[in-house]
Amino acid sequence: MKSKRALSGGGKDGYIFILPAFFYMLVVLGYPLVYNLVLSFKNVDVKNFTKGGSVFVGFENYINLFHDPTFLLVLRNTFIFTIACLVFQFTIGFAFAMFFNQKFKLSGPIRGMILVSYMMPMSVTGLLGKNIFANDGLVNNLLSKIGINGPEWLVTGATALIAVIIMNCWVGIPFNMLLLMSGLTSISQDVYESAAIDGANWGQRFIYITLPLMKGSVLAVLMLGFIYTFRAFDLMYIMTAGGPLNATDVLGTYSYVRSFTQFEFSEGAAIAMVLFACLFVIGLFYLRLLSKEDD
Repeated sequence: MKSKRALSGGGKDGYIFILPAFFYMLVVLGYPLVYNLVLSFKNVDVKNFTKGGSVFVGFENYINLFHDPTFLLVLRNTFIFTIACLVFQFTIGFAFAMFFNQKFKLSGPIRGMILVSYMMPMSVTGLLGKNIFANDGLVNNLLSKIGINGPEWLVTGATALIAVIIMNCWVGIPFNMLLLMSGLTSISQDVYESAAIDGANWGQRFIYITLPLMKGSVLAVLMLGFIYTFRAFDLMYIMTAGGPLNATDVLGTYSYVRSFTQFEFSEGAAIAMVLFACLFVIGLFYLRLLSKEDD
């Protein structure tokens, strides 16, 4: 009886401990989210913001967005940027994780050097990328030494998006490597030794042992990578400010520009809610996959 009372009392005490965090999340995250949702259903702009003369317009802002060619371009850019970054970050990160999971002399120092890009603030990475891909930057200087006339990376639409993807991958590869290495280290070496004794080659061990046992880690890395990449803002804003001609604009930067540069607050809020809706769907999908894993 005593132990049961202690357990029940401990449960109630646990709720008391999480109350501060709950109220913090409610104020810092919950209120802005609800306010942004309400704002997206009004017609608030710089003219009526201070006077308070906004009216409820329902889904008009969302309808206008999906009839706006610029918004559709930005939405396409967001998915292209996210998928391209995920493919390269995950593939190269997985290769690095497999490589550094082997024991050799310089594994630690080299791995530490690779992690420098992940530890740098994104604002510094953006400034670095802006200088590297400038017309007289490092990339074009290296290309000129081998006789190639480098493009104006940040001035042309296609190359500007490529430059931003490269810099984001430079940050994301170490993140993927770290998470995947933690999954690799949890796999017992006895399993690989048994498979090798049975005659399984490297490819068979990778397909039939590594990938199935890494399924949880792979899902976590892909979902986290999608969320972090899809809501990207600072890298694009610093390197290209969304240009040229919205070629590198994503939902985050376009929402900021519509809200705080063009002062169309309701349209900016609607764009932010589209961003939130996409991430919410991905989050639900991830939770469903986790529940299937548990079953």
